Amino acid sequence: MTGFSGRHRSNLSRRAFLRGTLLATAAGTALSLTGTAAGAAIQIADLRGSMDASELGLVPNSSTDQTTLFQRAINRAVKKGRALFLPAGNYPVANLRFPSGTLIVGVPGRTRLIYQGGGGLLATAEGVSNVSLSGLTFDGANRTIGDHTEGLLHFVGVREISLTDCAITGSAKSGLVLDRCSGRVSVCTVTGAAEAAIRSNEADGLQITDNVVSDCANGGIWVHRWKKGEDGTLVSGNRVERIGAKYGGTGQWGNGINVFRADGVVISNNRIADCAFSAIRSNTGSNVQIIGNSCLRSGEVAIYSEFAFQGALIANNLIDGGTTGISIANFMDGGRLAVCSGNLIRNLSARGPYPPEVAGFGIGIAAEADTTITGNVIEGAPRFGLLLGWGPYMRNIVASQNVLRSCDTGIAVTVVEGAGSAVISNNVVQGSQKDSIVGYRWLDKATRELNDTRDWSHLSVMGNQVAV
Repeated sequence: MTGFSGRHRSNLSRRAFLRGTLLATAAGTALSLTGTAAGAAIQIADLRGSMDASELGLVPNSSTDQTTLFQRAINRAVKKGRALFLPAGNYPVANLRFPSGTLIVGVPGRTRLIYQGGGGLLATAEGVSNVSLSGLTFDGANRTIGDHTEGLLHFVGVREISLTDCAITGSAKSGLVLDRCSGRVSVCTVTGAAEAAIRSNEADGLQITDNVVSDCANGGIWVHRWKKGEDGTLVSGNRVERIGAKYGGTGQWGNGINVFRADGVVISNNRIADCAFSAIRSNTGSNVQIIGNSCLRSGEVAIYSEFAFQGALIANNLIDGGTTGISIANFMDGGRLAVCSGNLIRNLSARGPYPPEVAGFGIGIAAEADTTITGNVIEGAPRFGLLLGWGPYMRNIVASQNVLRSCDTGIAVTVVEGAGSAVISNNVVQGSQKDSIVGYRWLDKATRELNDTRDWSHLSVMGNQVAV
């Protein structure tokens, strides 16, 4: 006769129970740290063999400065090749430095590093590699930061930096500054910065994804270069809200996502709302892709590709609110070569964020050179649905198969001497309050309806459907 005795069955059941309990406990602990099953697995791996900061002398919720103890704990963990685990609590610190191989893991929302002031900054790393920070809150407490740094956290020349599930708040300058860095900033929250939330300069393979940025005084996410060149930063899946323009100006500040001199940047699937100026502004950024973003209630032009750029793909964005939906501008400075398609634009205003009122606002899409404008839907532009060219600055424009509804004027195209060619075909223009398709000299109407373009050899107008 085969089988198990009652004692064997009891031992087996006990072992199975204990094994299941341990697995459940480990999984539950990890899940409490990250909130996702995938993140839990990562945290378990990170914490294997980790060093507990409290065992190295750090005291959570201490009222005294913990910088010296904290730096000693970081250095010791790096030397041993282990992660440093920070239990929940407040840690008063300043001027921490992260060497190569730093791996610090905290409890998201409960492990807080609070800047103590003194003219420095909270943390920095320079010329190192493989710095990983997870589950930490960096609180600047709105204390003064010295002139030698630009942000509460400042990393220079760091290869493979990783910030995940962190929070950065209360910085008297920018929240996070990355100079010549590679790696990723993901699932982080940056709020209340006195300048920009996240500022990258001269990136070398950087991802800025799935973050929340809000209530910053001068900018959201900046991707900049000191000299124009290939950058390739990916900015995707972020939520950017309530960005001000403390320094004023006409667009240098107050943008949700700002590209400057950086080529090859991809900006996709972000939600950007309530920015003082643009939701997305690319200045002198070639080969930029702006795809699938939601841009709400912009104070000025919602999406800008301007100045000396060559190559812009602006597609499938939703724009609700702004003074102009999309502007592809500055052919006189070399701005050219774009595809603008599949965008939905509505609820625009003719009033800008700075006095005096600018007559050129209230436009659905404006473009100047070597650009196709196809398959867009524009409703309620208070001046022009489409503005093609600017004075003599127009070349090789195709505007086709767009729907322009309830605009003051459906399509305005330049007829100034020296302007290049434009094809306007197969558009639907419905419910225009003034004109459907007319020629302009800058912002002054210069023609009747362009049903016959024999007097304008640079224009081809055909197959458009015009309805009251």
